Amino acid sequence: MRLALCLFVLYPAGAQTVGIDSHIDTAQRVLIDHADLTQRSSAGHVDIPRLREGGVTAPFFALWVPTYYKGAEAVRRTLDLRDAMQGLFDAHPDQIALALNASDVERITASGKIAAILALEGGHQIDDDMAVLRMYYRMGIRAMTITHFRNTDWADSSTDKPAHNGLTDFGKQVIREMNRIGMIVDISHVSDKTFSDVLAVTTKPVIASHSSCRAISEVPRNMTDDMIRALAKNGGVMGINFGEGFLNPKDGALLMKAIQNISYNEPSLTGKALDAYAADEAHRDMKPRPTSATIDDAVAHIDHAVKIAGIDHVGIGSDFDGISSPPKGLEDISKMPALKAALRKKGYGEQDIVKIFGGNTLRVLREVAGK
Repeated sequence: MRLALCLFVLYPAGAQTVGIDSHIDTAQRVLIDHADLTQRSSAGHVDIPRLREGGVTAPFFALWVPTYYKGAEAVRRTLDLRDAMQGLFDAHPDQIALALNASDVERITASGKIAAILALEGGHQIDDDMAVLRMYYRMGIRAMTITHFRNTDWADSSTDKPAHNGLTDFGKQVIREMNRIGMIVDISHVSDKTFSDVLAVTTKPVIASHSSCRAISEVPRNMTDDMIRALAKNGGVMGINFGEGFLNPKDGALLMKAIQNISYNEPSLTGKALDAYAADEAHRDMKPRPTSATIDDAVAHIDHAVKIAGIDHVGIGSDFDGISSPPKGLEDISKMPALKAALRKKGYGEQDIVKIFGGNTLRVLREVAGK
């Protein structure tokens, strides 16, 4: 019988709980802006003081590389992000440490530190090379989103024109290798066909680290009810995304229009010039926009997902620091207690809260990456 997984895990009397957010993009701020996460800031959505206020003690830090980084450039950028995070760990070992498995998460959080779980956000970051994937694992990376905005050479994305009818043979080998070495497969961003191919191949639970419900907001990044049921049958967990468009259908319509109008022209740059382009794009994309979404929309998605998948298969994957306009009432990661209070008001009990806010996701980490 599987244990539950999401954002909070209960420990013996006197011990702390573990709060997990399965997707934040804060590593970008560390690399691009040299953000000091030990200090509370008015910039961005996440820092260590706000993580503590929100009760999120074990976040997944996404090492996101835009898809216009190709081949070796994508690998270089991934290493730059990994190095930036290592600089944070080395400078502040009293506040944050790398976690490789569930036991690490429990040990680090029990000591009062933040347990950082590292993830890739885009299969293009392995440069079609299984050895690169294995080296990332040896560097402490424990999850990978199979695609991002564009298709990879071996998997179709939800926001690109289908090129492979899901996973290629090599893509299926990638899933098997991730299962073998103990890296979590993340199906946020993939096409519906890629999703079904992944579930047909994997022998381990998978996650949708930052996806919401398509029945409420019809965007391709969200999951249909059938997909949610299939994820639950696999033993996986979906982390509800707080991004504009993912929660509220009015915002969703605007997001779909933006996706349709995105240019597929990509910069023909390398090295520092490409990094400067990426920095400019990151600053531009993170400018706040008007939004209709509120904390009530987040509650509605959590509630819908629980009704479809069951309480053991729903978590939180906020996408903080990767979204420009969080919902009203959930402006940054320190506001998580407000979301818990809203769920309690809706009738969710404390054990339900424990599962949604960490327990479920920790269970998947334990089953895939080990104890």
